[in-house]
Amino acid sequence: MRQGVVCLGMLLVAGVWSHAAQQDKAQEKAKEAAPAAAEASKPAAESKNPVKPTPEGLAAVKKIYGYDCAMCHGLSGDGKGDLVSSMSLSLKDWREPNALNGISDEEMRELIVKGKGKMIGEGERLNKEQSWNMVHYVRSFAKKDGADKTPAAKP
Repeated sequence: MRQGVVCLGMLLVAGVWSHAAQQDKAQEKAKEAAPAAAEASKPAAESKNPVKPTPEGLAAVKKIYGYDCAMCHGLSGDGKGDLVSSMSLSLKDWREPNALNGISDEEMRELIVKGKGKMIGEGERLNKEQSWNMVHYVRSFAKKDGADKTPAAKP
């Protein structure tokens, strides 16, 4: 009888210890996830592009854009790609200076990665740096066009 009580006591202690250890692990994971959760909870408008644009990075995503995006969005970002009429799409002309106003870099990256409506997202085909570079590339359409519309300075 005494051995049964001792065994039962040991089982109870082991169970309580195991439960406490699991809670400690859960708390550690929560602490580790807290910075990521804080970043995710930021409003998208506050999230800025962490990747600096480089000629090499932009050239790499320009090639990807040509394969995956230009068929709808157009090579120059005018929204008049080859598939627009057959898919009954109405796309923005990204060359217009105000076309992308109100869309943060993070929101644009999310659209690129996840897609929207008939647009299939790039998903894992782009690594994080490439997806951020794609944001720079898309935003560059308006800058290029805006630069072309600037009146020349008179001598």
